[in-house]
Amino acid sequence: MKNSVFYFVVGSQFLYGEETLVEIDKHSKIMVDGFNADKNIPCTVKWFPCVKTSEEIYDIMNRANNDDNCAGVITWMHTFSPSKMWVKGLMALRKPYLHLNTQFNREIPWNDIDMDFMNLNQSAHGDREHGYIAARLRLNRKVIVGYWQDEDFTAQMGVWMRAAVGAAESRKLRVLRISDNMRNVAVTEGDKVEALIKLGWSVDHYGVGDIISEVEKVTEEEIDAQMAEYEKEYIMDTENIEAVRYQAKEEVALKKFLDRGNFKAFHTNFEDLQGLRQLPGLASQDLMKKGYGFGAEGDWKVAAMTRIMKVMAQGIDKGTAFMEDYTLHLEKGGEMILGAHMLEVCPSIACEKPKIQVHPLGIGDREDPARLVFKAKKGSAIVVSLIDMGDRFRMIVNDIECQTQENDMPKLPVAGVLWKPLPDFKTSAAAWIYAGGAHHSVLSYDLTAEHMRDFAEIMGIEFVYINKDTKIPEFRRELEYNDVIWRNK
Repeated sequence: MKNSVFYFVVGSQFLYGEETLVEIDKHSKIMVDGFNADKNIPCTVKWFPCVKTSEEIYDIMNRANNDDNCAGVITWMHTFSPSKMWVKGLMALRKPYLHLNTQFNREIPWNDIDMDFMNLNQSAHGDREHGYIAARLRLNRKVIVGYWQDEDFTAQMGVWMRAAVGAAESRKLRVLRISDNMRNVAVTEGDKVEALIKLGWSVDHYGVGDIISEVEKVTEEEIDAQMAEYEKEYIMDTENIEAVRYQAKEEVALKKFLDRGNFKAFHTNFEDLQGLRQLPGLASQDLMKKGYGFGAEGDWKVAAMTRIMKVMAQGIDKGTAFMEDYTLHLEKGGEMILGAHMLEVCPSIACEKPKIQVHPLGIGDREDPARLVFKAKKGSAIVVSLIDMGDRFRMIVNDIECQTQENDMPKLPVAGVLWKPLPDFKTSAAAWIYAGGAHHSVLSYDLTAEHMRDFAEIMGIEFVYINKDTKIPEFRRELEYNDVIWRNK
């Protein structure tokens, strides 16, 4: 995360004299040093001298655009900075944009305040002037208000930074499609050209035969090395070591193929395995643990979002995983959802050291695949679905509370997570269905709805939020309003 840089651009003008400009630069340098030392700030804030002219503003915005390490621009008006100077630069800016409304000093120095102080500390009206021009230009930006050293202020900055880092990852993401999506399924379909235009995703198809060719090249030494990793990370709970070795072989091959093509996410499809002896289960799970995105049954959208959310969550590490609504527990008053998948759930969400087991798989018509079996940890989380509405992409986020899974499932050997959705099961499920949410999602203990809202706003996509305050009539009206708004964009 520290490799992602945010330019701190402080606005002023020549009206107040050289001494004021020197003082502004001194203050902004102290602020940048403070941000970079703050535990809430996950990335690097880069200091620049204050900007005083249209040319300086345009130059720094273009510099940000052309800096591959720059994930966004943060602006703040220490003094009054006439906003017509900003028009050319802001119109040129192509990176995420955060506007801080703050002040270097926390309190008014009542006994000492004079006109020199007022000339120096004018963010009270300088940030309003800056805000006007951004509103006039209809610019997509985040505004954070408060004192720059307060924890809630820097926490909001950190959330937005993670969203901006996710946006940077999105705009360069390559997704490997191994075969197509599951036959006759609608929600895993989507407009891949629009995904490239809007989200930056290059979604490329390769045949299963390409993967099989890679599998056939894997050496016994490479399999041994991967098996040693498995032994270190997981509990070997099977005597069918040959099945585990085949998953290791698949993982080595998949990782080579992904890395050679600079793919950071991929999907499989159990309906199209051809010469593969097993559906990649353990292989997919371990690759997710290493940071690759994954989607089952050809779901390239959830594969991409898994990768992006893992990148956004770097350094938190409570767990982010591909998920599916598997089955329901409808005990009155204790309704819950069991999330799982036949094989592929990331072990980053496990509450225990996962076990490698080999069991039959009722679909796919191949050998019994090795997979990781575990229960997920307890805690607050979100589930996120990205769907194609035909005229736009819609992101749906639901707050959930993951529960301790007391019961074993000896006849269903999968990785599972049990959760209560907010505000309650009936409201959540109805809202999710009204919004068109998919059965596949990304579950994250690391990120919140605020992270995902900031990401959606940066990318210019619709955001829908199901939470403790959701009521179905109001939620349905929001969906109706959104249809009108987004169709006119």
